[in-house]
Amino acid sequence: MDFVSKKSEEIRLRIRLSVAAYSYEYKNKSIMSDAEFDRLSYLVDTNINTGKRKLDNFFKKHFEPATGMWVRKHPDKAGLENIYHRIWKDY
Repeated sequence: MDFVSKKSEEIRLRIRLSVAAYSYEYKNKSIMSDAEFDRLSYLVDTNINTGKRKLDNFFKKHFEPATGMWVRKHPDKAGLENIYHRIWKDY
């Protein structure tokens, strides 16, 4: 897999996990199973820079694959809320 593909995949993974954690922590609603969340969380590679410095730093400093509590420190909760409402609100 080339760098661009790895970067794109990492971005999608982080967004998916962030929205899932946001949904669970703030909306009390699971949009994926705990097993799927755990499996995907251990795929996150914080060594991959996505080009979003603030989010890359956030994931390096606060992301923990064993929990979703890290989302409470996420620097773009408004963006997560937006994605949640556009895609998963009625999940």
